[in-house]
Amino acid sequence: MAFILAPLPYANDALEPHIDARTMEIHHDRHHQAYVTNLNNAIEGTEHANKSLEELVASAGSISPAVRNNGGGHWNHTFFWSILSPNGGGAPKGELAKAIDAKFGSFDAFKDEFKKAAAGRFGSGWAWLIGTGNGEIAVTSTPNQDNPLMDVAEVKGTPIIGLDVWEHAYYLKYQNKRPDYIDAFWNVIDWDAAEKNYLATK
Repeated sequence: MAFILAPLPYANDALEPHIDARTMEIHHDRHHQAYVTNLNNAIEGTEHANKSLEELVASAGSISPAVRNNGGGHWNHTFFWSILSPNGGGAPKGELAKAIDAKFGSFDAFKDEFKKAAAGRFGSGWAWLIGTGNGEIAVTSTPNQDNPLMDVAEVKGTPIIGLDVWEHAYYLKYQNKRPDYIDAFWNVIDWDAAEKNYLATK
């Protein structure tokens, strides 16, 4: 079965003014679609053709660069759209809020740590808040389209939230000002989705 690109769960302009409609259109309809198309081409006729996306991502270290990069791109972007919301922003809630306070001292201290990971990722990549087991959490980043689920990840875990820091994610609105884009991200995070992701890691 070929992979398909699901529609965004909200309109292209739903995250305005923090993420502009044109960026969302290009990011989803062109960039994400390209990962899906290239992934399908890379697995066609191979032993990977019937594997799930999660299986492909988990075995990143033993698959071709084309499958690793495009499989990661498809997984990462699908996850990214799911933790954004027009009604997002505010602060984490429930068990995740407690875990953040316990690990980082405060929500603001966590945001500082996450911003360092996102701004400090050289070139293209992602910043993540992950669950590492037993309710523990960590901030990390990965290059290119890698993610913490991969067997090649420096810090392994299950994503709770993630931020795309490839230039295509922000350049139309923010140009080279990646830190401004990171600041805007806090206004569109769906903390209800993040809470569900965190509880699933426990």
